Amino acid sequence: MRVFFLLFLVFPLLELFVLIRVGSSIGASATLLLVLASGVFGVVCMRLAGLTTALNVRQRMAQGEVPNREMLNGLLLVVAGALLFLPGFISDVMGLVCLLPLTRSWLIKRIAWYMTQSTGHTAGFYSAKQTYRQHDTPTQRTRVQIIEGEFERKDP
Repeated sequence: MRVFFLLFLVFPLLELFVLIRVGSSIGASATLLLVLASGVFGVVCMRLAGLTTALNVRQRMAQGEVPNREMLNGLLLVVAGALLFLPGFISDVMGLVCLLPLTRSWLIKRIAWYMTQSTGHTAGFYSAKQTYRQHDTPTQRTRVQIIEGEFERKDP
């Protein structure tokens, strides 16, 4: 909880500090134009990322494949656009890092690895769990047999 509080407190202060330093170096109007240009670029990036991601996902699903990589790629492009949309140069640099193909592919690999690791732990927990039904004595347990089928309810 403290980490998020510090993040939401320190990050805007750092952004403001960098904006003031850059503004004093290159001028207020140039700084304002850079911030506005990065915001417009971020909005364009988010719009294009959403459209291309939807088309790529649709194409992969039509081929019968799971579109994991395309979805993560689109997610990172949207995050990059959102970071570019935020006013400030630190978030712009982080957004540009997310836009670079080399770092984006590295991030996709890291996210996919993390997702498979966390899913593996969860699936292992649930697959090891067995359903038992307790009989008269607490020490005697038998497995529940599940029979799949269809039924029709006929109420009078």
